[in-house]
Amino acid sequence: MMLSIVTTLYNSAPYLEEFHRRVCAVANQIARDFEIILVNDGSPDNSLEVALELYQRDARVKIVDLSRNFGHHKAIMTGLVHATGDLVFLLDSDLEEEPELLLKFYDEMQRTGADVVFGVQEQRKGKLFERISGTLYFKVFNLFSTHPIPTNHITARLMTRAYVTALAGHQEREFVMSGLWALTGFKQVPLTVRKHDKGSSSYGLRRKIAHLVNAITSFSNKPLVLIFYLGCVIVLLSSIAAFDLIIRKIVFGRILEGWASLIISIWLLGGLMIFCLGVIGIYLSKVFIEVKQRPYTIVKQTYGIKEEKSALQDLHDYQMNTD
Repeated sequence: MMLSIVTTLYNSAPYLEEFHRRVCAVANQIARDFEIILVNDGSPDNSLEVALELYQRDARVKIVDLSRNFGHHKAIMTGLVHATGDLVFLLDSDLEEEPELLLKFYDEMQRTGADVVFGVQEQRKGKLFERISGTLYFKVFNLFSTHPIPTNHITARLMTRAYVTALAGHQEREFVMSGLWALTGFKQVPLTVRKHDKGSSSYGLRRKIAHLVNAITSFSNKPLVLIFYLGCVIVLLSSIAAFDLIIRKIVFGRILEGWASLIISIWLLGGLMIFCLGVIGIYLSKVFIEVKQRPYTIVKQTYGIKEEKSALQDLHDYQMNTD
């Protein structure tokens, strides 16, 4: 059995040596052969230099160097499509997720026959704000999404080759990995784990809101449907108000006066229209991005990668056979 271990690099230099040592120790216990794919996502520190030192010492280390920073999820997908193993173990390189989880995931996969075994935090890490905002993220996303995602899931997961090939079949340029993991299907089994906390998160409130908006608009059309119903409610309420004014004029011979209520109504309707146009604009921008068919990452250079065995090539062969 061949095992691929995929991780991304961004400010990862302090952790790489220990990550390599620990992941090799655990991989040797379950696989006769394995590879470690390090995807450098435009890291501003010397992560690439440390990775190249590991590559020189260990032939199992392979590197995908991206031309710039494209984002965590896109770097993950790039690493997955270069994986060649029968099983693919994905985790972050900062050691918040223990490399030793591979053994637990493998045992669970053997026991359940699952295509994916993924980690779920027993308790969300971080301070009060991070825990509350994280919980709200999952609740709001699942409220709007047609494919709910498990609350407090983590990056670490063990996947079969068939699942990774299917995952690589998604061709979106704008995507969120958690949504694609759920959308791809197959038999997925959660496993409760503990994730370590290395300090403050790089995801502030603004980035979390932006991430949530991107996630919802990438995987659901419910906001557009809600705009339609919102318009229906406004038309209904305005019709009732107009009917009330007509009755007051006919029956009582007078009409309510007041510029304040008029201005408030104008502001309310104006704000709703701008909000609705903004939501529609987000969807239009995604269509604009998708139709250009730009690659979601650009690989500057690879070290030790053999394209002919990758999950991307498996997908290409499958598509050719079905055409």
